[in-house]
Amino acid sequence: MGDLWGFLEHGRRTPTRRPVTVRIRDWREVYEDFPSEILREQASRCMDCGIPFCNGGCPLGNLIPDWNDLVHRDMWQSAIDRLHATNNFPEFTGRLCPAPCEAACVLGINSDPVTIKQVELEIIERAWGEGRVAPVIPATVTGRRAAVVGSGPAGLAAAQQLTRAGHAVTVFERDDRCGGLMRYGIPEFKMEKRFLDRRLEQMEQEGTEFRTNAEVGVDPTADRLRAEFDAVVLAGGALAGRDLPIPGRELDGIHMAMEYLTWANRVQAGDLNESPISAHGKQVIIIGGGDTGADCLGTAHRQGAASVHQFEILPRPPDRRAPSTPWPTWPLMYQVSAAHEEGGVREFAINTEEFAGDGEGRVTALRTYRVEQSLRNGRLHFERVEGTEEEFPADLVLLALGFTGPERSPMLEQLGVEMTPRGNVARDARWYTGVEGVFVAGDMGRGQSLIVWAIAEGRSCAAAVDRYLMGDTMMPTPVIPTDMPWR
Repeated sequence: MGDLWGFLEHGRRTPTRRPVTVRIRDWREVYEDFPSEILREQASRCMDCGIPFCNGGCPLGNLIPDWNDLVHRDMWQSAIDRLHATNNFPEFTGRLCPAPCEAACVLGINSDPVTIKQVELEIIERAWGEGRVAPVIPATVTGRRAAVVGSGPAGLAAAQQLTRAGHAVTVFERDDRCGGLMRYGIPEFKMEKRFLDRRLEQMEQEGTEFRTNAEVGVDPTADRLRAEFDAVVLAGGALAGRDLPIPGRELDGIHMAMEYLTWANRVQAGDLNESPISAHGKQVIIIGGGDTGADCLGTAHRQGAASVHQFEILPRPPDRRAPSTPWPTWPLMYQVSAAHEEGGVREFAINTEEFAGDGEGRVTALRTYRVEQSLRNGRLHFERVEGTEEEFPADLVLLALGFTGPERSPMLEQLGVEMTPRGNVARDARWYTGVEGVFVAGDMGRGQSLIVWAIAEGRSCAAAVDRYLMGDTMMPTPVIPTDMPWR
């Protein structure tokens, strides 16, 4: 390492968030620029730790100590080369990944971990700014054709890897623009879509073809796809949202989170002047305390909500890493995102039992009670705490309860792929579905997960497809899905 004493001399520093009163008036990203001299100082905190657990904490196997040292030495070209060696889209993960690598950082055992995520983001943004990110044109053309269904992070990673291997790749996207949830699920204040468009343009220059408004199973049919292509990668994500089927669910004013976020993103894309589902002037309740709930929270603030409550059925996490999640695992601890910092009330250990409405069929309130967590027969249960019943007024309710797997579609029916008991597309360790020439990657086979896992699976699935088409592959060795029955 360039500075063996960096972790002792410098404390952890992260980018400053723009003032709340300023940033909720626009949709730009919330962070201010991070000075390069501070970044080099932060990179120097990476220890000569012998076993870099950060590498194992990252599903992509990013060479984190390597590019931390290179940034400290001001060797930016080598740094981006190391970063791109394992990650096709560090500008996405640098903004959207929760950074399990930092949770596994050895320095984090008894101190603050290295700011790995920020170093990653600064490397790629500097590379783009200095023209170091150019199309990678394949040296040879194989004559084989591959179709990728879905243009989220898994599909894009698979497509880029296969294109660079010399295959003719076409990405099919049912929406009018590519990007999947990065386009219509992630709000602009978390990732401005210009960064997505920039990478898509590079992929087009490399030779990847994109077809939008193309719902596989409808037009084209799955049979046509298999007839025209030598291999098919299913990367449609896990978009079936978890509903809350309780009394009053039929009332107007109750929406799935992705429906709400999609309309908000379309407004920012210039497709319409205002969203048909707006929080402006309303009492908003978000059910679900995860990242999607936080995205709804930040969106509601920017739309001018009168008040926002966010419900979470789990108890409030501890302020420090819980003993149940020791290093280097992902820590159970209280987290405050940029959206939480902007306002709203977080309610923990609460369950909604009924939606109440008015005579016109609109939601007016939620009837709730508090719960206590218990473990019986190895399963988690939530027991009602008597006497804790409350009623929260609400004009708009957003269900951000996660996802149950891929949406059932004509494509899956036509292909005849098998489904797992958890509702995902079944696959083996080779990413193979059992249908000749058809593979699956990302959330469609794994279930709801992180963007970093999606990219890792897309890369690994591409290697499996390349081996299927050519008999061998020079691509990186695939990662092993954790949902394999023999794990």
